[in-house]
Amino acid sequence: MSMSTFTIGFTKTTAENFFSRLNKAGVQQIVDVRLQNTSQLAGFAKASDLTFFLETIGGIAYRHAPELAPDEALFADYRKKGLKWDAFEPRFLDIMAKRKIEEQFNPADLEGACLLCSEDTPHNCHRRLVVEYLEDRWGQSLNVTHL
Repeated sequence: MSMSTFTIGFTKTTAENFFSRLNKAGVQQIVDVRLQNTSQLAGFAKASDLTFFLETIGGIAYRHAPELAPDEALFADYRKKGLKWDAFEPRFLDIMAKRKIEEQFNPADLEGACLLCSEDTPHNCHRRLVVEYLEDRWGQSLNVTHL
């Protein structure tokens, strides 16, 4: 069975573009995979505002899932100490394996869901690694579209 799952980042876009992409794709729930979701720098994607906007603009549910985010130490190494992506990736995969995220979620949890992070593209973003890891562990395609 093929699922429909999405990912999106909120930087380098307008609120209008962001919410339009979600609505056009038919997203039913945002799964926020950021460790910290309350920063003032997040603009319209700050958790308290985002929940309101999602419900009001598109009837979209919101779920914060920090267990799908890298830990503070890995973030610090990547953002502040210049850890390269090819070194970040295996460390994050190890974190997900130790957390056994495939047991905390099931495929139905991601049907119509969109994983949210700050990065504008999925290439060097942990949201892509999350869906790839889960596809591998569950042995099924999530039919991922990066919005």
